[in-house]
Amino acid sequence: MSNALITTDFDVRQSVSRDASGMELIPDTVARPRSRAELLQLLHEALRDRTPVTAAGGQTSTTAASLTDRGMLLSLREIGGIHDIDRASRSVRVGPGELLGPLKRTLAAEGWLLAPDPTSEEDCTIGGAIACNASGARSLRYGAIRSHVRGLTVALMNGDVLELRRPSLEKNTVGYAPVHDLVDWFVGSEGTLGIILEAELSLLPLPAWVIGISIPFPTEAAALAFVIAARESAVLAPRCLEFLDAGALDIARTSVQDPGWATSAQALIYTELAGSEADEPPLDAWLELAMAHAALDDDIRVYEGEAALRDARKLRHAVPATMHERAAPYRATGGRRISTDWAVPYRHLADALAASRRAVERRGLAQPVTFGHAGNGHPHQNFIARDSAELERITDAVGETLRDVIALGGTVAAEHGIGKIKSRWLPMQMSGTQRAMMRAIKHELDPHNLLAQGNIL
Repeated sequence: MSNALITTDFDVRQSVSRDASGMELIPDTVARPRSRAELLQLLHEALRDRTPVTAAGGQTSTTAASLTDRGMLLSLREIGGIHDIDRASRSVRVGPGELLGPLKRTLAAEGWLLAPDPTSEEDCTIGGAIACNASGARSLRYGAIRSHVRGLTVALMNGDVLELRRPSLEKNTVGYAPVHDLVDWFVGSEGTLGIILEAELSLLPLPAWVIGISIPFPTEAAALAFVIAARESAVLAPRCLEFLDAGALDIARTSVQDPGWATSAQALIYTELAGSEADEPPLDAWLELAMAHAALDDDIRVYEGEAALRDARKLRHAVPATMHERAAPYRATGGRRISTDWAVPYRHLADALAASRRAVERRGLAQPVTFGHAGNGHPHQNFIARDSAELERITDAVGETLRDVIALGGTVAAEHGIGKIKSRWLPMQMSGTQRAMMRAIKHELDPHNLLAQGNIL
């Protein structure tokens, strides 16, 4: 292999051995190409030597998708850059190592909104976000990143470079539908099919105004009923409906250093409204709906202006960061943070949460801190396992929950992907025929199974 691009230094290898999942896998080597040519050279030599290759960006994954103890970890952080902002087509072309948060600020300064907003946007790369089909709070209005990817340049393991673009046809009857749009093969493929070299993303005009509202409720049932009513309203158009249970709300109070705020609340909903200069913010309609669902009106807060909105988002973003910190001391005893990302049709969220809590209670475990995208029926449950035995019991509880989730028409993974941690649950949702089809695609594009070994399949 190319000595100038690859290191076996233990400290370097250890520095890329963890992600947000709490797992640790130390690669045999680490490569940090600085250009497309160097990356293709690395793939050529890896294929020749049959060296497994796992691509990594910011390593914010909660599923160990960007970790490996087999072969080479291929860091794409140095292949970034904004290649072009096309105002006419409302699109941007960008390298895979570009960080999402700084990219969004650059585009906002030009008057454009890049809609996907994963919690880790300050640390995650474009390539990583596409590889796991990341979404975030605003996916309620804008969808996951898949719907914003217009085209991809992808390197296959054999060194071929594919230039892929979404078809613009309104009608097409040629062949099987799954092969009409190859962009979708790579979005969410978690590095198993190819390496993203460049992405073309669609942009939206920046809203003229954005307003956030935090609405505390005396019960979780009232909060979730409010979410259904807000989503189904003919008047309101939220771009997010974020949920915090009592445990998450405790963390949120600490994050804003206001321990006396909404102390009688058992749940909180955070929403954002956005519009053009011609639109009038429908605050009265929001407050009326909140009061109809027994909201704690004295503790409702409205956030206007970028500084206030940043503070509001801390309420939500502080929760996973705090849980990650709380779990860190238990790594030495085989414990870690366990984060779920299952989802159900939004009207069934209360039923799914109740089933989850019963599964946890039956095993004598502490209830998880629950928060996330209630508007999509998509919460995150964060557990802390203090040792390997407790980790196994939590895993059993999650497995039972996922069986109930599937029965309600849900999914075992709505946002973070499958990676290495959740592959055991794939058969719950996908039939043998579906899994065989995925293996066939994998074999066609990576016949020696060198890319992202252990992810998904």
